[in-house]
Amino acid sequence: MGNTLVVGDLHAPFCKGGYLEHCVRAWNEYGCDSVVFIGDVLDNHYSSYHETDPDGYSAGEELDRAIDQLGDWVATFPDAVITIGNHDRIVGRKCFSSGVSKRWVRTYQDVLDAPGWNFVEEYFDESTGVLYQHGEGGTARTVAAREQVSTVQGHRHSEAYAWHLANRRQRLWGMQVGCGLDRRSYAAAYARVGPKPAIACAVVADNGRLPIVSMMELGNDF
Repeated sequence: MGNTLVVGDLHAPFCKGGYLEHCVRAWNEYGCDSVVFIGDVLDNHYSSYHETDPDGYSAGEELDRAIDQLGDWVATFPDAVITIGNHDRIVGRKCFSSGVSKRWVRTYQDVLDAPGWNFVEEYFDESTGVLYQHGEGGTARTVAAREQVSTVQGHRHSEAYAWHLANRRQRLWGMQVGCGLDRRSYAAAYARVGPKPAIACAVVADNGRLPIVSMMELGNDF
């Protein structure tokens, strides 16, 4: 098995320009042969449980723009594992709370025209012993220490790091991937003050033993 590229939260259609190209460079640089999207590939701002921008896209327009933006990712990475994030779940949660049977709800693959994308709650790679999850249950290092398994997470946009832990029996690590969210988009208004998003992707190399964070060069755009 080769190395695995890990793509941070995209929040389509609000993904930062150039982030796809950055991920492709990391894929090539580290000789990756598989890819995991760590969740929140969609933003679903129009349907958020928090306040939404009344001047933002309509529900249909945001979804159309998201599908269009993700089309480039699907074309580049036609086969991928996606750990479902809290933003990805929003529409399904609202259908559930409205009493809509899941038989009426289309799959992510169908909506996004991504037949080779496998959406899962979490992904444990048996060949490397690495756990991939979106990250709503604590930081990557907290989960790694608690579960005693090397862990990759997204969700925390301002965090991109690889943290190592060694004990008498093994070496473990926890890695936060960062994200690809454009902080200047109206959907990221909550992030205008405070820590800025860490625009990065990651690679799990050396058969799961080496976590690598790849920060995107932003120049003066930070």
